[in-house]
Amino acid sequence: MLKSKAVPLFPLQTVLFPGGPLPLRVFEPRYLDMVSRCMKDSEPFGVLLIADGPDVADTDSVVRTQAIGTLATVCDWYQGTDGLLGITALGKQRFRLESMTRQDDGLNVGEVELLEPDANTPLPAQYSLMSELLRAVIDDLGRLYAMIEKHYEDASWVGFRFAEILPLDLQRKQYCLEMDDPVARLKFLQPFLREVREQQTQ
Repeated sequence: MLKSKAVPLFPLQTVLFPGGPLPLRVFEPRYLDMVSRCMKDSEPFGVLLIADGPDVADTDSVVRTQAIGTLATVCDWYQGTDGLLGITALGKQRFRLESMTRQDDGLNVGEVELLEPDANTPLPAQYSLMSELLRAVIDDLGRLYAMIEKHYEDASWVGFRFAEILPLDLQRKQYCLEMDDPVARLKFLQPFLREVREQQTQ
């Protein structure tokens, strides 16, 4: 398995999880070029959560990001009525950023170490209700999840979906991305899901 590679980076104020969708509107020339190249060559780009520092639109500065991100591939695109390019990216493999350089056009390129996917872990019985709730939620979300492969019996997949759907702050989402134990991730998320359900019944 390839362990290290250079990929174009898309730092964002969001966290992308393996197996999940990410809708984006692309308008900056550096990212339009990046998306075009990735689609043409069937290559991924890397999504990283911005840690702090200048806005990602500032091409003269190096943005500071979290170290762990997710590779993404473009699975759908459209031209908006405003002329902007809309894409849906799909989260693939997690990676650790080893180094980052900025091209003349402002695009950041990272040397990344690919991380092993979560171990294939059947969903423990005590989390079966989470799987049932997730099935109902995803059915309600409609088109965005229509093209996503569903794995309701897989602990990793269920945990990643709740991590992206629940109204968690970005640091907690990043924490979920960085966790290596899919069952521990479910345990971490369970109280937040319970809190949301209680608020809905009040």
